[in-house]
Amino acid sequence: MKSYLVFRLYGALASWGVEAVGENRPTSTYPTRSAILGLLGAALGIRRDDETQLAALQQSVKIAIKQVVSGLLLRDYHTAQVPSQEKKQAHLTRKSELSDKAKLNTVLSSRDYLADGVWVIAISLTEPTSFTLSALRDALVKPVFTLSLGRKSCPPALPMSPQLAEYPSLKAALDTPFPSLPQSEKGNYYWQRNDNVVSYWWEGDKNEIDIPDTTVLTHQLWNEPLSRDRWQFTQHTMHQLSLPSLPVEGTHVPV
Repeated sequence: MKSYLVFRLYGALASWGVEAVGENRPTSTYPTRSAILGLLGAALGIRRDDETQLAALQQSVKIAIKQVVSGLLLRDYHTAQVPSQEKKQAHLTRKSELSDKAKLNTVLSSRDYLADGVWVIAISLTEPTSFTLSALRDALVKPVFTLSLGRKSCPPALPMSPQLAEYPSLKAALDTPFPSLPQSEKGNYYWQRNDNVVSYWWEGDKNEIDIPDTTVLTHQLWNEPLSRDRWQFTQHTMHQLSLPSLPVEGTHVPV
């Protein structure tokens, strides 16, 4: 038996940033390691410039993800005003950036989001660790900073319902049941999609989730934070296994 902190992420919109070149800002189909670390850091009240605490959190946790519903892809044509770069002037706030309208430029980009995606996250600790699972759970219940699903414009749409318990395996932790999603006045579930497959992603031992007659894929992803101040990342290894999904309560329109 091993202790895990398990919680669910659901939002009307989510955006899990991956490598972006030029004007296109794609999203991963599941929460990236950097996004989960950012969510935990915000819940704990760790500021972006506190590199010591951010590094301690990064080295203390192992992350696994179960994708229940991938979400529908939505693309937003995004415009933003930014000031011309001047070495003599540093803008500390958005108000300061917009104060000199004569020097504003318009930046255009396409940003991808996932609508109505559902993911289950399992957190375990490394040795040594600077945090406890109970402290992480309490922070998710009562976060210091506002939490988001990848972008500030993507808040969680339901309580994350963090649970701290012992499980016989990582897969058992990720298969933790959660309360059904709410119904409308007409009796229809707000969330009405159920993917044909359910996918698991995890770090560490490739054989930690081992199911006969299935193939485990290994991915090298650029989502391990090096510096949030300079927005730099390095490679990170994740394993993936996908299975046919079973009907999940709250994922269909009742008859």
